[in-house]
Amino acid sequence: MFGKDMMEKLQKMQAQAEVSKQKLDEILVTGEAGGNLVVVEMNGNRKLTNLSINTALDQMDKEDLEDLLTVALNRAMDAANEANEKEMANSAKGIIPGL
Repeated sequence: MFGKDMMEKLQKMQAQAEVSKQKLDEILVTGEAGGNLVVVEMNGNRKLTNLSINTALDQMDKEDLEDLLTVALNRAMDAANEANEKEMANSAKGIIPGL
């Protein structure tokens, strides 16, 4: 069913995906909220690497903190998704025609 050429391409794609995953582990993106009161850091593989909450939040109520965390996490996730999509598109360019 698969020719030798197709198997070679699949193996190349698998190797390139692993290289891309390693690159994405090294890419760090951040999301912040409340003027840096809450800062979230993720890598390009969408893994949370750091969460920073400024001590100025001591006076803030639970709902406000939850809102800031939600905004910061969503911003970091959006940035991680964008980095991930770019890396995957770049890795596929040489393997899949038309990309």
